[in-house]
Amino acid sequence: MQGGFEVLYQVDSIDGSDVTNEMVTSTYKIIDKRINSLGVSEPEISIEGDNIRVTMAGVDNIEEARNTISTTAALTFRTIDGELLMDSTVLDSGKASVGYSADKGYYISLSVKDKEQFYKQTKKVSEMDNNQIVIWLDYEDDMELVNEFNSPEYFGYGYYTYENLDENDDENDSKGTFHACGDLQNSNCLSVAGVSQGFSSDVIIQGRFSKEEAQSLVDLINSGSMPTKLTEISSKTVSASFGENSLEKTFTAGLVGVILIALLLIILYKVSGIIASISIIAYTFLTLLIFNLVGGRLSLQGIAALVIGIGMAVDSSVVSFARIREELKRKVSLKTAYQEGSKESFISILDANITTLIAAIILFIFGESSVKGFATMLIISIIVTFIVMVYLNRYMLKIFVNSEKFEKHTKAFIGYKDSKKENNFDFVKPKNIIFTIVSLIIVIGLMYTYSEGLNLGIDFKGGSTIEINSKNKLDYKNIENDLEELEYKVDKIESIDDSRVYATIDNVLDNSETKKVEDYFDQKYEATTSVGAISNQVKKDITKNAIKALIYACIGMIIYITIRFKFSYGVSAILALIHDSLLVLIIFSLFRLEVNSMFIAAILSIIGYSINNTIVIFDRIRENKTKLYKDKIKNVEQLKNIVNLSLRQTITRCIITTITTLLPVISLIIIGSYEILNFNIALLIGLFVGTFSSLFISSQIWMMIEKRNIGRDPNKHWYDDDKKEKEELQVKGINC
Repeated sequence: MQGGFEVLYQVDSIDGSDVTNEMVTSTYKIIDKRINSLGVSEPEISIEGDNIRVTMAGVDNIEEARNTISTTAALTFRTIDGELLMDSTVLDSGKASVGYSADKGYYISLSVKDKEQFYKQTKKVSEMDNNQIVIWLDYEDDMELVNEFNSPEYFGYGYYTYENLDENDDENDSKGTFHACGDLQNSNCLSVAGVSQGFSSDVIIQGRFSKEEAQSLVDLINSGSMPTKLTEISSKTVSASFGENSLEKTFTAGLVGVILIALLLIILYKVSGIIASISIIAYTFLTLLIFNLVGGRLSLQGIAALVIGIGMAVDSSVVSFARIREELKRKVSLKTAYQEGSKESFISILDANITTLIAAIILFIFGESSVKGFATMLIISIIVTFIVMVYLNRYMLKIFVNSEKFEKHTKAFIGYKDSKKENNFDFVKPKNIIFTIVSLIIVIGLMYTYSEGLNLGIDFKGGSTIEINSKNKLDYKNIENDLEELEYKVDKIESIDDSRVYATIDNVLDNSETKKVEDYFDQKYEATTSVGAISNQVKKDITKNAIKALIYACIGMIIYITIRFKFSYGVSAILALIHDSLLVLIIFSLFRLEVNSMFIAAILSIIGYSINNTIVIFDRIRENKTKLYKDKIKNVEQLKNIVNLSLRQTITRCIITTITTLLPVISLIIIGSYEILNFNIALLIGLFVGTFSSLFISSQIWMMIEKRNIGRDPNKHWYDDDKKEKEELQVKGINC
């Protein structure tokens, strides 16, 4: 949101051996030192398997920062002729340091790990005619060291690079650029040192260094003295103008969503709604405070998670208010209704939030980059829900209840008025029709999806995204022609608005190609350009992690529900969640909406939200089953009665909660940033589908499973043997 770039490196060993955890950790620490030397504020560096992701926000010169990180590579010791003597493994990783003495001035101290190898090679160099050893960083075969002592400008040792040579040019042409050895900003040659003897101990490099030069050389040696090499496999550059625009839109959408939620609560629950609205404001600030304290980096996805979390946090108040209203129907006092309603609703809130927390934790473990930020915000949101929406909100309600000023004004306090109108809708009756229609939709939809495939984003198929933002009007057809002239195959291109165009190409752009594209569009259209690249390796990892996340989320939730309720509840809930996920996937396939890594975050959010609804209903089913029939069901009619009664008691809460969550999502779709549009569309679809499955799928599946338990001992499980205990075998001489 303040500009910068993100890059993902693949970590490989220099000698081709397997990469160990220690090697990756060492590389991580060295990269951290290199980035800190840039003066970047709070860079985000994360280890993802054998890969390392680096995110730097607020970088003024992206190319300079990118080049600085790319120098974090192979350090080698060579002869003047370029013969390899040693690599960085002879040194203690990252332990080069600056020293000072009156006679030597500032010098560099190298900590030697493999003293035997170091002695062997330095002894070899000391016996050569030209007994000098050269320290290279990112040495390439064409980096031939030359002696320029006799040149008019007296350079000393260095090497030439040649750019833009045509077939009539040669390397003796004046187009070559000389890079002096020791020019730490523009040269891969760090130092040339004379060797008078073999060394079997730590050594120093001296040579009239200033303090700054010595420190720069130490930083470069430490950045290269690691047993790994880095290969860039994906990247994303973002200008500050993109971030400011997206932040403004998303913030506005979030603010509108919160205001709409507060208005709805006040209309429905009067004074209690005002208290809940105050709690929401406190919840929002506390969530942001904790997110900042744990070092979270606020992204567009994080803001989306916060706004959605607000909608879900309201559910805890809605569940409590619904319970209090039910108690008031029993003609008890407001104080008694508050006490009993709060007690009855707590378990439902606890179970519902823990199941959502499971999905969020799994998303955090297996998610990448911004998805992990989304999960972090969601986890914090759930924790803060208990601190604010449960305890603080209830404490404020208790103050008003104990004042007894609203004892005879329950409508003004919580929007309750006595009504004899009863909801007699039969939720079970259309079960067979609903199951048939849903089954046909899923089967036909999956066949269509299999035939036509999904509209996969570059996260899942590899390639690059190019987003162009200009002060002038842009025609996407002109941009498409430009990309084709640059010899890139355009996969998809569209206008976001009159001055913004978004395109995806099949090519995975490297550093130089990214710079070329950015410069081209910046100059031609006076635009700022954001480029992202995803390699095939990243594509495979994202796909694998997405599948893992979905499977593990389902397993984690079914285990928890089975422990808290019963196995039949867990199976019913998971089948309903599969229904939700498949329907969202089918709708995305049908309307050719893009499926990317954030789609997985949306699916897991839908799962978390849907299970929240389902758990509240299951909690009521369990309660009614115990109250009405003492857990022992005698016939199918009793099962139907339990399901219908439970759904009638919770449908108002389901509808209100869905609306409160829909309000910020719709606000984000209409007003928010384009970058998270599909994410919010998936949530919008999922909220409708999830509410439908909670009311008409999960509870009916539970009823079908429980039919087989009619007449059984409630303490006896499905895996117990139903057969009568076998009669004792009578064996003469033993027991008779």
